[in-house]
Amino acid sequence: MNFVEELRWRGMLHDMMPGTEEQLNKEMTTAYIGFDPTADSLHIGHLCSVMILRHFQRCGHKPLALIGGATGMIGDPSGKSAERNLLDEETLRHNQECIKKQLSKFLDFGSDAPNAAEMVNNYDWMKDFSFLDFARQIGKLITVNYMMAKDSVKKRLNGEFSEGMSFTEFTYQLIQGYDYVYLNRHKNCKLQMGGSDQWGNITTGTELIRRMGGGEAFALTSPLITKADGGKFGKTESGNVWLDPRYTSPYKFYQFWLNVSDADAARYIKIFTAISREECEALTAEHEAAPHLRLLQKRLAKDVTTMVHSAEAYEAAVKASEILFGNATADALRSIDEETLLSVFEGVPQFEIARSEIEAGIQPLTLMAERCPIFPSKGEARKTIQAGGVSINKVKLSAPDAIINADSLLNGKYLLVQKGKKNYYLIKCM
Repeated sequence: MNFVEELRWRGMLHDMMPGTEEQLNKEMTTAYIGFDPTADSLHIGHLCSVMILRHFQRCGHKPLALIGGATGMIGDPSGKSAERNLLDEETLRHNQECIKKQLSKFLDFGSDAPNAAEMVNNYDWMKDFSFLDFARQIGKLITVNYMMAKDSVKKRLNGEFSEGMSFTEFTYQLIQGYDYVYLNRHKNCKLQMGGSDQWGNITTGTELIRRMGGGEAFALTSPLITKADGGKFGKTESGNVWLDPRYTSPYKFYQFWLNVSDADAARYIKIFTAISREECEALTAEHEAAPHLRLLQKRLAKDVTTMVHSAEAYEAAVKASEILFGNATADALRSIDEETLLSVFEGVPQFEIARSEIEAGIQPLTLMAERCPIFPSKGEARKTIQAGGVSINKVKLSAPDAIINADSLLNGKYLLVQKGKKNYYLIKCM
């Protein structure tokens, strides 16, 4: 496979230095992308970079995932309006291990193949580099004029952001540039890749390599991912969409991809999955012929959820979606775990009731009109139940005087009440 051509048709190529494609066609090449270790999970804003490394390895090249342990202690000014908090080494090491575990789902780190992926941390070569040595060996090679010409610096200094830029952040591009020098010398790394906002930092690295008499060095960037409506990709009302299920459940993760617009789905299917060009074009044509079936969104959600989590997590997310939006059975509802249940019904009205009342047995009218105000009165509750309009745990209530007890509880503590087709209520037994 031709790596550059693969990125080009997928819409993942923004810019590259002359000679980059020729280098990749000539031999197996080592390249790196940096990842910010300020959290112990990546989010979907990182996924484009992860997929680039994955395609790179699939095309026979050797990927390096660089954890910015040193640069993460400083903060990249690119696109940022304020400096970040500085992290301690223990936190950085923890975050690095978590990120490697996530990247292992996409990259082959463990085999003896010549292009097996490696993870490196720039803290390892920066921690013993004294300020004086850095200033003498690196600082003297790049002029302040050169550094100030970079867009990331100009935006901060020209008043687009009010807080200016500290010397610490100003040095960021030199430290990132030295990463490239180090990897070029010690790992024969000839290519640095990243988002288009990293072009200035990457080319500072190629310039340093040139001025230090180093070998060949190239640069390649991908476009920053946006939504068709101009909104920021990867953000929801509750914040980032994380790859770690502790922060974003597989169900919510699946729902994010399932709910993207048609225009976004047509782009994202190429960027965030590994399906072939032919299959992608066929699927897009099929989707355009029947957009109401949302074939692109369904395939996108399936592939990305399976890749990031697992096939089992995907199946559970589909099952959970059917519970909320389809005609799922009571057995299906009972089969989902507590975390997924709470994720599915987050945002629906929730009530609490004493466990003793449920264990003693309680009638629906008392439960839904007195203990939990799902209905304004017992009379209205009775009328709706008799009309077949109330279900508990996906089982239609047939009589207002039925008894609900501990046997009815989901996961030993929940009751799901459905009033009409779309109104859900979750009762927690305390």
